[in-house]
Amino acid sequence: MKKQYAVIALLASGLAFSQTAKDSVTSKGIDDVVIVASRKPTKISDIPGTVWVVQKEKIQEQAKSGVPIKEMLSILIPSMDIGPQGRTNYGQNMRGRSALVMIDGVSLNSIRTISRQLDAIDPFNIERIEVLSGASAIYGGNATGGIINIITKTPSKKGISGETELGVRTGFMGKDDHDFRAAQSISGKGEKLFGRLGIAYQQNGGVYGADEKQLLTDITQTDLQYNQTIDILATGGYQFNNKHKITASLQYYNSKFNGDRSLYLGQNLSAFTTKNAGLLEMRDGFSSNKNVGTERYMGTVVYNANGILGGQDLYVQLATRGEKLGFYPFPGSVKIPATISYMSSSQQDTYYSGLKALLSKSWRGLNVTYGVDVDFEKFEGNQSVYDIAKTMSSGGLVNETKYSLGRYPTNRSQSYAGYAQAKYNILPKLQLNAGIRYQNINVNVDDFVASEKQTQVAMGYGSSASAIPGGKSSYNMTLANAGLLYKFNEQHQVWGTFSQGVSLADPSKYYGIGIYTLNTMTNNWDVTSSINVKEQPLQAIKTNQFEVGYRINTGGLRGQVAGFMSNSDKTVTVDKKTFQLLVNDLKLRNMGIEAEISYILNNGVYFGASGLLIKSEVDTNGEWIKQEVYNASPSKLVTYIGYTIQNWSFRFQSLQNFKLTDNLNNEIDGYNTSDLMVGYRFNWGKFNLGIQNLFNTDYQTIWSKRSQILYSTYGLPDMFNYKGRGRTFNLSYTFDF
Repeated sequence: MKKQYAVIALLASGLAFSQTAKDSVTSKGIDDVVIVASRKPTKISDIPGTVWVVQKEKIQEQAKSGVPIKEMLSILIPSMDIGPQGRTNYGQNMRGRSALVMIDGVSLNSIRTISRQLDAIDPFNIERIEVLSGASAIYGGNATGGIINIITKTPSKKGISGETELGVRTGFMGKDDHDFRAAQSISGKGEKLFGRLGIAYQQNGGVYGADEKQLLTDITQTDLQYNQTIDILATGGYQFNNKHKITASLQYYNSKFNGDRSLYLGQNLSAFTTKNAGLLEMRDGFSSNKNVGTERYMGTVVYNANGILGGQDLYVQLATRGEKLGFYPFPGSVKIPATISYMSSSQQDTYYSGLKALLSKSWRGLNVTYGVDVDFEKFEGNQSVYDIAKTMSSGGLVNETKYSLGRYPTNRSQSYAGYAQAKYNILPKLQLNAGIRYQNINVNVDDFVASEKQTQVAMGYGSSASAIPGGKSSYNMTLANAGLLYKFNEQHQVWGTFSQGVSLADPSKYYGIGIYTLNTMTNNWDVTSSINVKEQPLQAIKTNQFEVGYRINTGGLRGQVAGFMSNSDKTVTVDKKTFQLLVNDLKLRNMGIEAEISYILNNGVYFGASGLLIKSEVDTNGEWIKQEVYNASPSKLVTYIGYTIQNWSFRFQSLQNFKLTDNLNNEIDGYNTSDLMVGYRFNWGKFNLGIQNLFNTDYQTIWSKRSQILYSTYGLPDMFNYKGRGRTFNLSYTFDF
């Protein structure tokens, strides 16, 4: 078995590994081996930590029954919050903290903390999802809550094969309440060469709540109503011999608004200006000459070799990613010198490239893995200010760009990291794991005129404005981890760990804010004070996590439970007027338990439950108080029961979100939703029928409540009242050849 693991060790993070593991690993199932925990193939029974694996069958059962990926993960991953139903995954924490999301080991997170990592791939192209709960010192920044590694599909069998999928989704609540999807893949696999091309397309219609009223468009983080998505993923590889292999992938993903119906803000934006919620409604006639959505390309090339350089295994990955993120037109006010209302939207673009190199060597009871990560990133943030006359007369529906201005300072970052991770068998059943990572980040921020001043000058109030000085800022961090794992046997393990994670600073939301005065002599807006690189250097926020856990996998019984505590000496908050990120010297702690237990009977019946019990607190003047609900995570409970007999499959699942309050009397309501899934396989494919929100529960989404708090200064909470989708039916057909 050790020889087999040497053959597959350090293959591409999902690209090559997912297929080679299928061919090589002869244990109970592929879910016994993951790469997310230590960056190389490792048996789950050897991991001192909480690891979850969502296999293809579970992903497809949920997806083909109409459950989107954000909601799917909140059902299948105990530590993960219930997801929003729009485009963003803002605030969808793991263990109350932010998560690092990857596709085939390539991070989708950026220094600019935009939360669209799960608007990145269609489930049709996903082979499996590996999740490591809690802070991690192995991958570097933005993994304080956990790591999600999405592994893409490769050919499943030799020769030519493929998959066809057709689907429709509707709630029967309106003439536009229907979504359509189609997907096709073609694969080929020979002795040395393999390749797969997968294309998935989806067009959404309107979305209605349990009260049969259309949901308001989410104009804060953008919506998925009337949204068109196409995901094209090509993967391929060549096995030179039993020691050397190269793999590559190329993905193009485009998810954009494709309709003409959106939120009407009243004549002359009167709903916004007079705080009159009764004027808000969904209307036809929306248009914008700026793209609203996510457009992304990503490419990777991976080389791996086994048994070289003195018996070491080598893994090298080159990756590039570019993404253009467009936002909805959003109302605002500006003084010119009278205060007027207008509409604008931002375009935020990120360009990334990186290199990861890793070596691993095993001696008798010792394994050492070490490597380097090099990452380069550029961020640009612009905004379109729309023609005021057309905006006013259309109630915010018609948006034609009049001024193209800057929204955030352009910044460029370079990150260099080195790490080492060791595993040693102290005793035959007792294993010690420890590692360290050092990371240095250099950020260059351009000079920037505050976006408000750019808008005022464009509209004729002042002839020019001084720039807030940019500059260079560097910071570094050292992260460590250590853990003990006791293996009673392959079916029972217990562990205790300490691990550090870090939240990286977001220069775009930190800089570019200043106080200006108009110089009447020069008609120039002069900067009197500002938040700039020289006076406020960037910093990272370190998190220390302690965890104890137990895992069992015997017979039909599977279970995992972990208790955790995470502590940080600083917190990040949002200024609700400027939406600037602020770092406060306030301690933050999260305490909780996450667990799942399931049992499979011999007659095909299975049942289980999973959940997260969590408490989040901030230290204020020596007193621990509840963290505000726009950042904190509610507790949740998922229960399910299923039955598989011959060609039929059935699953009923229930998701309970528990009420969450804070010391400011903000509250996220508790609610319960349930889904029913039925599948039937016959000679020419498989039908899946899903009924989501089976009992037509009327509820407000978690993101809606958070956005009402974040945008409380607008004084119009109804504009951010996003209810959950009502009862919805999904029918899909899949054919494999």
